[in-house]
Amino acid sequence: MKTVLFYILLCLGFYSYSQEYEQVAQQYANNSFETLKAFLALPNDANHKEDLIPNIEWCKKHFGALDFILKELATPTLPLLLAEKVIDESFPTILIYLQIDGQPVDFSQWFQESPWEAVLKKRDANGKWQIIPWENIYSNYDPDNRIFARSTADSKGAVVMFLSALKAAKDLKITPNYNIKIVMDFEEELGSPELPKAVIRNKEALAADALIIFDGPLHESGLPTLKFGARGIATLTLTTYGPIVAQHSGHYGNYAPNPVFRMSQVLATMKDKNGKVVIPGYYKGVGVNQTTQNILDAVPDDEIKMKDRLQINRTDAVAKTYQNSIQYPSLNVRGIKSGWVENEVRTIIPPSCIAEIDIRLVKESDPQYLIGLVKNHIIEQGYTILDHTPTKEERLRYDKIMTFSSEISYGAFRTAFDTPVGIWLSNALKKTHGSEPIKIRTTGGSILIAPFVNTLGIPAVSVPTVNLDNNQHSPNENVRLGNYVKGIETFIGILAEPYKSVVK
Repeated sequence: MKTVLFYILLCLGFYSYSQEYEQVAQQYANNSFETLKAFLALPNDANHKEDLIPNIEWCKKHFGALDFILKELATPTLPLLLAEKVIDESFPTILIYLQIDGQPVDFSQWFQESPWEAVLKKRDANGKWQIIPWENIYSNYDPDNRIFARSTADSKGAVVMFLSALKAAKDLKITPNYNIKIVMDFEEELGSPELPKAVIRNKEALAADALIIFDGPLHESGLPTLKFGARGIATLTLTTYGPIVAQHSGHYGNYAPNPVFRMSQVLATMKDKNGKVVIPGYYKGVGVNQTTQNILDAVPDDEIKMKDRLQINRTDAVAKTYQNSIQYPSLNVRGIKSGWVENEVRTIIPPSCIAEIDIRLVKESDPQYLIGLVKNHIIEQGYTILDHTPTKEERLRYDKIMTFSSEISYGAFRTAFDTPVGIWLSNALKKTHGSEPIKIRTTGGSILIAPFVNTLGIPAVSVPTVNLDNNQHSPNENVRLGNYVKGIETFIGILAEPYKSVVK
């Protein structure tokens, strides 16, 4: 039995999933914009735990209103929030992962009064984004206009899209033939340090047949997309040393070693001029066979457009294409700190230089092995490795000293396309949008899913919805209105698609 709305759609000739849900999604998007705006107004930087408490309460209120049973899964920092709806004990269970927290903000780099106060913007004739009245979101709807605020894309936008889809499904009398569990993470941007242990402790409460992640951007084409894996991440912190305190470069230049040059020389030995890691064994066990190559070639990347968007002349030579390149572990310098620059510049030899490195992990490589390779490589450059700031005695004893620390945040995961969850989601997106979704074997970025996959023993697939050029993690983060509406449409389609192949 459908609602009156559905009968109206039928009378208008909207017979296909695609046509039916498109109209419904637009209506429920309109109904949700104020909800999204209020949610975005809650600061959610996980470095400030107190800011996340109102976000937790917001989630309890909105998911509780849709008849979900709520439970906090305690951790030493912030809890995970579990929302559960049992439709039939005999049905399979789908676990859905939602991220609630966001990146810190640099207020000086946002082109609006506050990153927490959502504004609507339209691109002007010069390609610049200009604030327009919020009311235009209703009266002069343009799918290319965008909402700007922290976490619009990563990932509060997806949370409200899903809530809107749940409301639409309820009104349309769409009852999934699977039970739903939703786990909400409030420390994802910190690497979810307590999540692995929490999943182990709450293994029974989180038990499911499959996991889907409502996060991330669509393929650059904007077409419906499924992502079947993601690289993991490990981080290294390296510190080289010069004089014990900053020294006048006139007095001690040519005499006291500069730690920046030392760090630069070490880093330069790790890669060749074409961007490939030259540490022996770094890519060991990683390769692409013909079957995998066919999967990668099926992704319609426009690499000319990609280079134009990045404004780069050439790419690193790790592999021949973008899709191929992200099948390998990376070695990236994500930041270097030493001395002072710009308005604070001073003519000194700095006392130390810190380099932060991230390694994006793939399933075929062991993170401990890669970290060990990098550490041994540094030792081969003549460095004494310490796990602490050197003492005076150590400084006088050794020529080259480096403090080295590492952390494995989480591993990679990958799910086969032909698993029940992959087939189900592919069918749902095809029926909803009228075309086969783009299927991506793995993404270059990292999401903390490996603990669920490994501990619960379930496959996982990401369903991205937001625009690729959303500035996530950066100032002026945004979500395109057309993507927001299509995201609601996608989630309605998933709720409506029977999980036929695995019904118990």
